[in-house]
Amino acid sequence: MRIATITNWAYGATVCLTLASGVTMLMASSAENVERQAVEQRYVFDQLTEEVEVDAWALSDLARLYVIRQDPAVLQSHQQKAASMVKVEHRLQKLKDVGASDDELALLHKGLQVADALLDEQQTAFAHVARGEQAQAIALMYGDLYENELEQVQSQLDHFRQMLDRRAQGAIQDAVEKSYALRTLSEVMVGLTALMFLFVLGFILKRRVLHPVVRLSDVVNRLASQDYAVETPDYRQIDEIGDMAHAIRIFRENGLVRQQLEKERDAHWEIRGLLARMTQRLQGCESFEDILNVAQLFAPNIAPGVAGRLYLLDREPWQMRCAAEWLNPLGEPDPFHPDQCWAVRRGQSHPPVNGEPDIACYHLPDACASQTLCVPLIAQGEAIGLLSFQNITPEMAPSRAYLELMAEALGLALANQRLRDALLAKALFDPLTGLRNRHHLEDALHTQMSQAQRSGNPISCLMIDIDHFKRINDRLGHDAGDQVLKSVAGVIQRCVSDKGMAFRYGGEEFLALLPDMDDAAAYTCASAIHTAVRGLTLHYELTEIGPVDVSIGIASYPQHAQSDNLLRAADVALYRAKELGRSRIVSFGMLEAG
Repeated sequence: MRIATITNWAYGATVCLTLASGVTMLMASSAENVERQAVEQRYVFDQLTEEVEVDAWALSDLARLYVIRQDPAVLQSHQQKAASMVKVEHRLQKLKDVGASDDELALLHKGLQVADALLDEQQTAFAHVARGEQAQAIALMYGDLYENELEQVQSQLDHFRQMLDRRAQGAIQDAVEKSYALRTLSEVMVGLTALMFLFVLGFILKRRVLHPVVRLSDVVNRLASQDYAVETPDYRQIDEIGDMAHAIRIFRENGLVRQQLEKERDAHWEIRGLLARMTQRLQGCESFEDILNVAQLFAPNIAPGVAGRLYLLDREPWQMRCAAEWLNPLGEPDPFHPDQCWAVRRGQSHPPVNGEPDIACYHLPDACASQTLCVPLIAQGEAIGLLSFQNITPEMAPSRAYLELMAEALGLALANQRLRDALLAKALFDPLTGLRNRHHLEDALHTQMSQAQRSGNPISCLMIDIDHFKRINDRLGHDAGDQVLKSVAGVIQRCVSDKGMAFRYGGEEFLALLPDMDDAAAYTCASAIHTAVRGLTLHYELTEIGPVDVSIGIASYPQHAQSDNLLRAADVALYRAKELGRSRIVSFGMLEAG
């Protein structure tokens, strides 16, 4: 029950008790009025009956005096007194029904009749005197009958007053008892009103208000300090305290939700910061290996507890190849065809909604297919890779948007790296033979010579030229010549791939840099190239191209040349080989010895 309801009921009870107490006081006052009326009635009746009694005796005395003296003044006094007594009787007649009983009224009426009879006898005596019959008048006034009637008047009125006294005493006693009882009842009601007030004050303020308010105040203070772990009192009564407790529970729940939202916001800001940092690092990557390292580092932090793999799309063969993984995902990282992934097929993350029934990608293990999210790496509308996340649950996984942003950043970085590699290949590699070109030679030579100077190790250079290459072009055409160039380049690349770097120097000329090789070691490598080229069997369409030979010039640092003329020394050796009839190997050291 609400405190307001209890208070209203207590207020109503207090008002009722107060009204009842007031009514009781009025009733007690009414009883006192009855007591006063009884006393006043008794006083009035006593006064009037006493006047009648006194007047009766006074009239008798005046009548007897007049009968004896026959004095007109006495007669006049008698007549005045008789008139006064008649007025008193009339007053008694008017008061006879004011609280008097029938017996009392009968006595009063009888006494007044006797008093009237005395007046009649006195008038009779006066008539005898007027006729001169004084003796009869005296006999009448002093006779026993007259004396008896006079005493009877006094007796009747005395008896009437005695009955009146008894009734008045009884009425006064009843009024006193009733007034006492009503006053006692009124005092009891006043006491009950006070007890009711104290009950309301003690029960409501202390038990229903003070204790809960103290507890709720402590909870509010802790909530104000953002201590949302505090447990709110479970006041479920339907009153103001219950409403306050309910409001505080709602405030705490809202605080918990707000705190959770703040944590999620902070987590989102942290993830955004990681994404921004990852994007910055990706912009600084110079190779696919750098991009894969960045992905392996940032992915577990952007999606904590979520294992995953990064696949790259290889064109030859056409397959998805696992390039990186983190947090030990399930299943083997075997290559698979791109069509086995619905995300790659659709060009969108798959499944569209986590947790809802959908077809699983065919490349996923059955154990984790229902909790895996595949996000394609798209660049310029083309899929170039795939991010596969495992253990995706609403509790562990970040927003899908963040995963898609990470995929977008990685896709863009991979596409840019592919473009850079393609541009670098065009800038540094010969498109026909695949060997490094002359532009790349300058940087490579500078780097290798610097290392050789610091370490003191030798470095050799092979200058290679295809003999009579113009004849091949003239006889079979440039396509046949291109085939010869590619075949010779392949031989040179195989012979020096583990030892140095091969370059297409221009036209039918090639060059090889051999770090850590002196003249003898370089001559051995040149002999291998010369023998392998001579052993080639080349055909163009149905025509045999014929034997192909090369001439090779060798120069070594620091045996034959300094850092700035190593290539010139090798070129001089090659020129000497051509002068000696081609298809031979000449070292710059031979020229010095000759």
